[in-house]
Parts: sequence; C-alpha cells; structure tokens
Amino acid sequence: MENYELLKNIKCPADVRGMSEQELEILCSQIRAKLIETVSVTGGHLASNLGTVELTVALHKSFNSPEDSVIWDVGHQSYTHKLLTGRYSRFSTLRQKDGISGFTRPDESEHDLFYSGHAGVSVSQAAGVAAVNALKGNKNYAVAVIGDGSFTNGMVYEALDAAGSKFSRLIVVLNDNEMSISENVGSLARHLAVVRAKPEYYRFKAGTEKTLNRIPLVGKAVSNHIFKLKTALKNLIYSSSFFEDLGFRYIGPVDGHNITQLCEAMDAAKLVNQPVLLHVNTLKGKGYDFAENSPEKFHGVSRFDTRTGESTIAGDSFSEKFGELLSAFAAKDKRICAVTAAMGIGTGLERFAAEFPERFFDVGIAEEHALTFCSGLAAGGFIPVFAVYSTFFQRCYDQVVHDAALQGRKMIIAVDRAGFVGNDGETHQGIYDVSMLSGVPNVKIYSPCTYQELGNALYNAFYKDDCVVVIRYPRSGELRIPDGIEKKSVYDVYPHADASAAIVTYGRMFSFACEAVDRLVQQGIDIKAVKLNVIKPLDEECVQSVADCGRIYFYEEGVRSGGAGEGFALMLLEKGYKGRFCLRAVENRFVPHESVSQQLERCGLDCDAMVEFIKNDFDTVGDCCE
Repeated sequence: MENYELLKNIKCPADVRGMSEQELEILCSQIRAKLIETVSVTGGHLASNLGTVELTVALHKSFNSPEDSVIWDVGHQSYTHKLLTGRYSRFSTLRQKDGISGFTRPDESEHDLFYSGHAGVSVSQAAGVAAVNALKGNKNYAVAVIGDGSFTNGMVYEALDAAGSKFSRLIVVLNDNEMSISENVGSLARHLAVVRAKPEYYRFKAGTEKTLNRIPLVGKAVSNHIFKLKTALKNLIYSSSFFEDLGFRYIGPVDGHNITQLCEAMDAAKLVNQPVLLHVNTLKGKGYDFAENSPEKFHGVSRFDTRTGESTIAGDSFSEKFGELLSAFAAKDKRICAVTAAMGIGTGLERFAAEFPERFFDVGIAEEHALTFCSGLAAGGFIPVFAVYSTFFQRCYDQVVHDAALQGRKMIIAVDRAGFVGNDGETHQGIYDVSMLSGVPNVKIYSPCTYQELGNALYNAFYKDDCVVVIRYPRSGELRIPDGIEKKSVYDVYPHADASAAIVTYGRMFSFACEAVDRLVQQGIDIKAVKLNVIKPLDEECVQSVADCGRIYFYEEGVRSGGAGEGFALMLLEKGYKGRFCLRAVENRFVPHESVSQQLERCGLDCDAMVEFIKNDFDTVGDCCE
C-alpha cells in the first residue's frame, strides 16, 4: 500500500499553498499513485488525470479557490482537483453508487461551480463568472481549464470572441497534451516562454510602459511603437497572434509538469490587465508507462490490473460489432463513409479508419459540424454514417432538423451508448434521443437488441430506407434472447401472439421482458413480450396486434415525456382501446452515477421490477376490458 502521508492530510487548497517546492513534488507522486490505485478498481478517466497532476497542484497553489473559480472543461480530468479539495477520504467511492462523481458537481463541493461532462463549455462559463466579478467589483479570478481536444469545439471560439478584451481577470488555461502547437516553436521560443512567464517580466514591462507614457509629446508614441515591435516579434516566434487578435494576452508554452514554471506563469497571468490565454504542454498518462504508451486506451477505462495494464472485464460490445459490420459493408460499397466527433475508438471505428482512411473523417469535438458535414457528403451521392454517443448527439438537434431531415438527406446516425450508461452518470445518460427525435419528420429509428438485428438495421438503412436513419444501441453487449421468438414485419413476439396481456418494449429491454414473461407465466399470468424493431414511425400493425389485450405494459429505457411509449398510447387511444395501459419509463428526473443494473433498478425497469409491478397490478386491479 502506498504511503499517502502528505496527500491524506490535505483538507482544502490552502494546505497546498503552504507547501514547499520539495513537498509539492512528493505530493504529485502520491497523487499519481492514488489515481492509478483507485481507477484500477472503479474504472474512470485515467490518462487525462495523470497528465494534469502538476497543473492542478499549481492552480491550487496560485489561486484561491473557491473565491477564485477554477472551471474544468468536461471535468473528466478533475480527479486531482477532488483530492485537493477535501474529498480524499471518499475517493475510493469514485463513480460508485452514492459515491463521488467522475466529473465536477456543485453538490459535492463548493470548489465545483458547475456540473460538467460535455466539452467546450468552460470558457463561456468562466466568461460569465468574470462578468459577475466585474459587476460586483471584486478582485476574484475566473479560470477555465480546457484541453486541446475541447478546443476543436466551435462554442469555444464563440466564447473567446465574445470575451476578448472585456474581462481583465479571465484566464483560459489551454492544456495541450498533443503538442500540436509547440512542436513548431523550437528551443529559442521555449526559452523565451519561460522568461515571459515570470512575474518579474510583467512588472518590468508595466513599469517601463508607465515611465514612457509620462514623457511629454513623444512618450505615448514611443510606447505604442515598442509594443507593436514586440508584438510582431513575439507573433513571429510564437504564432500566437490568433489569440491576441481576439483580445487575449498569450503566455506560453509552459512545461505542464514543472510546478515552478506553472506557478510563475499563473502569477504572471494575474498581473496582466486583460484576458489571458495560458498555453500549457502536458503528457497524457504521465507517470504510468501503460497510459503514456497508449493514452487512447487509458482515456476511459474499466477495472484493470495495475501490473499489466490489462482490463479485468472481458466481453464484446455493440460498439465493436458496429465497427466490424460497417467495415464489411464499406468493403463492398465505396459510397459508405464514416464520421466521428473525436470518438473514433469509443464508437468502434478503429478498423474502418485503418482500412478506409480516405472515407474516414474525424472532425474533432464538433458534433454540430459533423452532422451538417454529413449532409454535404449525402448531397454528393455518398452515404455518411455518423457514429456518436447519445449524450453528445443532443448537441445536433438543429442540424438534424434543418440540415438533415428538412433537406431530405439519406444518412445514418449510429447512436451509441443509448439508454443508461452507468458510472458516468447524469451528464452522459443516453435517455433523451428518442424524445428529442419524436417530433422530427423524415426520421426513422431502429433499436436493435442483438448483433444480428444491428446488421439488419444497417442493411435496411443502406439499401431500403431513403431518409435520415437513426440506429440506437446500448453501451453493453447483446443480452440473452430466448428461442421461440415469432418474427413479424417490424416487431417480434414472445412466446406467442395470442396472450391476453402484453409487455411492449424495444432495445435491450426486450431481454428483461422475455425473462419477466417466463416468470409471470409460471405464476399463472397469460402474457407476452412484444418488441418494436422500429420505434419511429410506430407500426400500425404492431399497435393493432396488442389492441385486444386487456392489459398493456410499455417499458422504455428513456424519458417518458415525448418517448415512444406516449406515442404508442396515443395510437391505441385513437383505435378506441378500452383496456389498461401502463407506461413505465424514466420520469422527470436526472439519473445519477451507479452501475447500469442499479440505474435500471432505481427506475423500476429491470426484470425483477417488471415482475413485481405486473404481478401486483393483476392482484390489485380488477378485470380489464378485452
């Protein structure tokens, strides 16, 4: 067991501010060991957190949180921040039920100002906080910490453009772990960056400008001329004019693993009387060889063996199968293209990218652009497939309506992580996409529950459907489906179509429904499970097939409002249905982080809950019309 003597005694950031340089180095070492030890058990985001240890320590040494607001973009790299803000004793509960979140949460700590989970929002939030500070006349700082990956999100540039030159105590820390900018800088620029990052530089600069400006007649002109010469030289060396044109003073690049340089740069940034862009270089996975060598693999991990770096959880997934199927189709059809918003690995597209690089497009964290880009591909006769997590698909609503459905474009949107996602919690749940799309014309939604059905849905989308096709599937692998399924046109029935009651559902919920039917039949209840293979548009034949059932129980792993269940109920009502209809879905709530099975149980959507609810309904509610 690692000795965490320094780390475990930190109760708040003030304890960090009192540490010596040697103590800070020891602290960083202990933090890395704690991160590896904990995440190997709980799963989570490892590489990004290992890369930001010194940066986080420097932030809490230089700034006075929570008076100074430190705002983390995405928040998945805030584990060190949690350890330094009084959450060490609970850190072993990371991402577990009733434990601390893998992202920032205001209900966890006063040092977390916002819920986080999506990229590109921190600069806008920090600008808003800086505006409040200015309006209140206080001297607090607003600091946004954002990675170079998030910097591909268009909202960041909207915020930079709007905030430039406006708020003197706004600091944007660009955590660059790909070294995409600094490779072109060279040793001279790195040396000058260290000099420029020292507070003494800005004190001297401010004093010089003040003295020159006092010289009658020529002082101001000389000062301005020197500033222009300096800016031109600096831009030649740093290529930083982009940020300065937006009204930000550029400092960097700074070694993100050198606490002394980091603290000097941050102290310097506080002396600048305008918004600052502090450019920091870090190494993703720093301090753990497996993560350094494979940062993509260790970005988000399940439980793993710290000695080998190998996952201790086996099994395939819909994401992997989707990637295999898409590559197989693309090998035979050169019109098929794959598009991702910086999630190529997460969505299973590594194979496609390797086999068809000319037809693979990673547009960065820019979901809105990705979908409209697909519209352009479709207009040119190609068949784009946009693979995106359900939670990030939410960003594309306007583009789905205006650039896809309205234009009548044939494209496929592969919605990964549909339904509950488990330990990532509220910000990542995939329970809104069906409701989001329910009112959009010219959209068809498949919800396969097996790999074979996934392949069938892709085939239909490529060669039978002529609209925007959404294929949604869960984070997990396929679940057990019993034998004896009756295949209909766009729906399936188990065990037979003549039962007097029905559980209607879609996706992986069908596995739970089939098991519930088996258990209920054993208790003397005549009931069947019906699976919708297409949930938009709902099939008239399927609705008619259960219209004679006295009781219908619709189970949906998504929000109730605007979901498929409400649409199904309306169609039944329009057909004059007089029986009992019960809709079980996610009510008006956000679902917290815990395992998927616990989330299903929490919302009454697991097999046990189905059996209990339906059995109780039969016992307590009288005969229903048939």
